[in-house]
Amino acid sequence: PGSWVKSSSGYSSFASYLSTIYGSTLVSLSLLQIQSYPQMKRQYLNIQAMLTSLGSLAVFRLGNMVHAMVAARRTTQLPDPVPRLCLTASNLNRVLYFICDTVLWVKSVGLIPDIDKHKWRNWATKCYYYSLLMNLTRDLYEISWRMEQEAQREKEDQGPFSFHADGLQPFLLLLYHTLRKHPPLLLDTVKNICDLSSPLDQLGIYKTNPGVIGLCGLLSSLVGILTVARPHMKLKH
Repeated sequence: PGSWVKSSSGYSSFASYLSTIYGSTLVSLSLLQIQSYPQMKRQYLNIQAMLTSLGSLAVFRLGNMVHAMVAARRTTQLPDPVPRLCLTASNLNRVLYFICDTVLWVKSVGLIPDIDKHKWRNWATKCYYYSLLMNLTRDLYEISWRMEQEAQREKEDQGPFSFHADGLQPFLLLLYHTLRKHPPLLLDTVKNICDLSSPLDQLGIYKTNPGVIGLCGLLSSLVGILTVARPHMKLKH
């Protein structure tokens, strides 16, 4: 995933690459519904196949793995126990993911042809899935904490909104005001939710269609590019 690339320039290139893949996926799926353009369909499917074949990106593998290890060590120093646990577990799963990904790459280039591709791909998907779950848990914890702060501040200031009443509407209003004041938290949550679509489908937890996965992947990559272009929009640990 693009969010795991170490440098900002590397991340931007990788996120752009992912955006191209997901965009071509959506276009090709649309063209598959149009039987009158066989040549255009073939061209887009060939482009998609070419981009997918470049997916190994071996130049990033070692850097990503080292970066995940360093990040795991750094997050163990966080003062709050919940983010410390979630982010450390997420980074350790990232390390395992990159190990599985490297094994799959070794298989793809024919260095060790006897590797069970299906087994290692399944392990990689599970590690990616668990990492995203930990990130999303951290996001939800952060949202809950921010909502409590917002409600307390509104109560002390005697503002026009009543966040302490029972019911769904006050809760949604409080959630809206909280996320509006913390765009990085909103973007990180949206990105993690979008990223979940692919492993959920691959693991058979929640099946969906390639169009939805492509759209979610494109949105996630665009959010990633935005956080690189505007670093203040990136959620800080």
